Amino acid sequence: MIIQTINLTKRYGKLVALSGLHLNIEEGECFGYIGPNGAGKTTTIRILATLLQPTWGEAKVCGHTVGYESRIIRPLIGYVPDFFGAYEDMVVQEYLEFFAAAYNIQGDQRKRVVGDVLELTDLAYKRDALVDGLSRGMKQRLSVARVLLHDPKVLFLDEPASGLDPRARIEMRELLKELRRMGKTIIISSHILHELAELCTTVGIIERGELLFHGSLEDIVRRTRTGTSVEVKVGSYQERAIPVLQGLEQVEAVEPNDGRLLVSLKQETHDFAFLARAILNAKLPLQEIKEEQVNLETAFMRFTKGIIQ
Repeated sequence: MIIQTINLTKRYGKLVALSGLHLNIEEGECFGYIGPNGAGKTTTIRILATLLQPTWGEAKVCGHTVGYESRIIRPLIGYVPDFFGAYEDMVVQEYLEFFAAAYNIQGDQRKRVVGDVLELTDLAYKRDALVDGLSRGMKQRLSVARVLLHDPKVLFLDEPASGLDPRARIEMRELLKELRRMGKTIIISSHILHELAELCTTVGIIERGELLFHGSLEDIVRRTRTGTSVEVKVGSYQERAIPVLQGLEQVEAVEPNDGRLLVSLKQETHDFAFLARAILNAKLPLQEIKEEQVNLETAFMRFTKGIIQ
């Protein structure tokens, strides 16, 4: 087990930032950590990165205990925070060489390592650019380049796509996929859930310091799908369609959802052709009908609303 927490708790006076967190992350996993702002994601990552002491409980990274063996852990990890501290009057090459020297990488090896991470992060053409003049997307990639200099086993990334434009987010996602192919263990927190679904092997949902779910994407979809739900689009005729659908014996509930009606069917009902017939018989326009696709965003909303126990 490369990451393990046992009853990990962090309190600030009466405020509980983390409450009895149990996590187990295997080597080579890409773990997506999701939750609302203030849920405890950054607190967890900072404890695992040896930057914060827990109030009680235990956290282990690569078999070493945070707090007691932090000096052993630090060379094994790379931490990318959700902000970038700009270095005025320093160019990209100098910035990376400075941190390489801090990791005691010297001489020709330093030049080679810096060149390699510049190529990997697609920043080689910016080696002579001022760090302070880079776009936010390039600064985020430079942050990743910095933590790769010493070839860590584990990467902690706190909201790496925050504030990036669509192109920069795609570039960051592709970079993380490449790091995953290289065998790195990645723990990433993010609000961009559909990108986590493409990238991660396992996810954890946290709210108010408590872990609500930890498992594979397949598990979370299975847990979330409690029955058949169907999306029905009838344009501006929603108010007329709702009582028509609610009156059907096989229908459990009907509620508006983003310009559509979300129709929950009773547990034993799987064929929903009768919904289309009912709409057409009521002389209402049927624009679209399809089974609701349960994805990470749907699961997140249902877990954090307390719908899934």
